[in-house]
Formats: sequence, C-alpha cells, structure tokens
Amino acid sequence: MTGPAAALPDDLVAWIGEVGGGPVVRADRRPGGARKEAWFVDLARPDGTVAELFLRYDRSDPRLTADPWTLHREAVVYLALQDSAVPVPRVLGVHPTHQAMLSERIVAENWFARIADAGEQLATARHFMELLAALHRIDPATLELPGFPAPTSAADLVHHELDEWDRVIEARGGDPDPALAFTLDWLRRNVPSYDGPVVLVQGDTGPGNFLYAGGRVLAIVDWELAHLGDPMDDIAWLSLRATQEPFTDLPARLVEYEELSGHAVDEARVRYYRVMAEAKLQVMGHRAGRTSGRAAPVDGGGGDVGNGLIYGMLHRRLWFEALADAVGLTAAPVEPPPASEPSDHDWLYDAVLHQLRDVVVPRITDPLARQRTKGLARIVKYLREIDRYGDLYDARELAELAELLGGTPASLAAGREQLAAATRAGAVGERDYLGYLWRRVARDTELLRPAMGALADRHWPPLRAGGPA
Repeated sequence: MTGPAAALPDDLVAWIGEVGGGPVVRADRRPGGARKEAWFVDLARPDGTVAELFLRYDRSDPRLTADPWTLHREAVVYLALQDSAVPVPRVLGVHPTHQAMLSERIVAENWFARIADAGEQLATARHFMELLAALHRIDPATLELPGFPAPTSAADLVHHELDEWDRVIEARGGDPDPALAFTLDWLRRNVPSYDGPVVLVQGDTGPGNFLYAGGRVLAIVDWELAHLGDPMDDIAWLSLRATQEPFTDLPARLVEYEELSGHAVDEARVRYYRVMAEAKLQVMGHRAGRTSGRAAPVDGGGGDVGNGLIYGMLHRRLWFEALADAVGLTAAPVEPPPASEPSDHDWLYDAVLHQLRDVVVPRITDPLARQRTKGLARIVKYLREIDRYGDLYDARELAELAELLGGTPASLAAGREQLAAATRAGAVGERDYLGYLWRRVARDTELLRPAMGALADRHWPPLRAGGPA
C-alpha cells in the first residue's frame, strides 16, 4: 500500500482489514492525539460499500517507557462502557500486541470553541454534564475492568495512583523535578478524608474530549487516564479542560451536575485534585536526563513540539497556581520584561516567521503538516524571546535563590535542587517555596507569551458563581 497508510505497519494494516471485513483502501492520519495517533481508515467491503472506521494507535512500547496509561488499558474502559448510559464509539477490535484499537468512525466535531451559536454551545455543554453525571452514577463494581484495582475507598485509590506514579519515575530512572518531588510529598500528606462512593473517573474530561453535533454529545472519547476514585477528581479535570477551552458558565454547569449526579461539589477536594491532575501530567512527562529548565513539551518525541511547549507551560503554571490555591497563598503578578534593543540577527526571526505564516502554511493542504508547521513557528517565537530576555530572567532567579538559601548557588540547577531539599528539611517554608515556584513559572510564561497567545492569560475558572477560582 502506498500513501499515508504506508506509515502503518503491514501486519497492522492486515489486521484492520480482517477485523473490518475488507481491505484498507485509505488511511489518513488526523491532527491531534499526541502520542496516541488518530487515523481515518476506509475499507472496501465485499458488497461494494466503503466502511469508514477510526484507528487509535500508539507506536511506543510500554515495556520501555514504563507507561501504565496504555491503549490496551484504555480499551478496557471503552469495552466496559459499550451499551451503557455513557456513549462511546463502538469497538470493533483491539490488537493483541500492537497498541491499537479499531472502532466505528463518528461524524462529528470535537473543538467546542468552534460552535458559533451560543444556544448550541449551551445545549452541548448541558448534555455533556448529563453524561458526566450518568458516568458517576454507575457503580464501578458492575463494570468489567480487568487490571483496575478493586473499588475500595477514595483515599486508598489516591494512594494506589501515587504508588503507580512512584513506580513510573523509578522505572524511567533519573530524579524527578524538585518541584514535582515536593508536590508528590504534599499530595500524600493531604489526601482528602472523603468516605463516599467511588466512581469511574474519566480523567482529562470535558471540552475537546467528546464528539458533538447539533447540540448533543454523540460520544465521549480519550479514556487513557481513566481510573477509579473520587467524583471530584473528574470535576477538577473538567475545570482544567475548561481553562484550555472555555466551557460556557462552569459554575452553572456544576449546579446542574450536582442535581443530576447526587454528588455535591466540594471545592476543597476539587482544589486537591487540581494539584493531582497537574502532577499526573508532570509524571507522564518524566524522563531520565530531562532537566527542569524553562519549558518541557507535554508531548516531546515525534509529536507537535511547538504545541507541546505552549501547553506544557500552561500546565506548569496551572500546577503552581493550584498548589498556591490549595494552601491559601496569593500568587503575586510578575513584572513583564523591559523593552530591549533588537540584536544584529533579530531580523532573521521575523523573516522565518513571515515565510512560515505567509508563504508556507497557505500552500499546505494536509491538516497534520499545517498543524506541525504552525508548531514550528511557535518554537521560533519562543527562541526569539529567550534570545532577548533569557539571561535577564536567569539572573533574577539566581538572585532569588541566593536570598532564600543565604548564599549564591553554583548554578540555577544546583540552586533549584538545594531549595527543594531545604524546603523538605523545613529550613525554607512551604509558602516561600511556592512563591518562588510561582515567580519562576510566571517569568517563563512571559518568554512564551508571543507563542501562547490567549493561553498566556488563562487561569483556573471559579467553581461557584461570583467565587474565586
């Protein structure tokens, strides 16, 4: 087979044909999905019809990445929810060795912000809340979830997750980011005392991870982070997705959720699970040898690095905002960088951006290639800001570290390690440490601001009408 389908392994293409009932005549990789690739595949059926199917595929080997969030585990959830009150695509098959799942293709949209009509937006959001409530009304003991822990208490399940994260970090090698080590310790010391029923938590739930048409949600997708736990865990994830893609009036939607699900929204528990959600994303990105520098993409590897950079920075900032909020610390604003004189080579950045924006992108018809090219433009914008202000911000951070540690460290990396150790030992207060983390990530956000656009000013949404985030 030639064309895009040639990028799929031959045995996987053959399996698709066997499961789908006809040879593959088209395979087109779609944008999005990060490491979990999304493919539209068309099959020629013996009766002359064309079967339009969807392939979710992960090329990574979980044995090498120590990744528990495998596509096979995700498929368990899809299979458990077939014919339930929660609509998911009909699964046709799960490959026995490849991390691949073949399902029906649902003709619908997934970018919630692209709904132009306010009435349709509201209807879609309300319907999603009905389905999230329906998910949380399901007794997980009635679901076939092989490989998942027993649905015991929410606190036990939190510790189960944290233990799993520790194993991931240990298996991948290297020390975790000092801020992550601090956060994991904080999470263990502050597990909520909730003793109510546990539910199947989708994780990463909300706008962008469901398919809609005509004011209705046709299917909820992306279950790779699904686990058993506290229903407020999903409310935290929903507020996270609503930060990335505003989701009508979130406080009003949460009132509807309370009425439909029978679960009262507990703001303190939501604040805890916001920290946990962001920590989980950091654990997923942990790799031996990866530094705790300015920005690390959500998806490194062969994914859209530019897009990963801006979302990685958004999540890092929301992580520290969530920590500060959980301990009652007000995150003070950081001064923007001063005006600077253009360097001798500054014009080259503008030239590259002009070529990408006005010459290259308009001539690209492939949506994946267009998306990746825009990602490259984001990288160029970021490098230009580092060129302008990176040394200035490094000097400011080094001065902060010297003040907190009582002496200038040998390097930024050494200072970060020393400050985290001093905080764990009680020599530096948690609030001082969190204040430092916030200022550091706020400065890094300024460096990425031209690439981030509106995301640079997104913050956690309030949970109650008129209330704080």
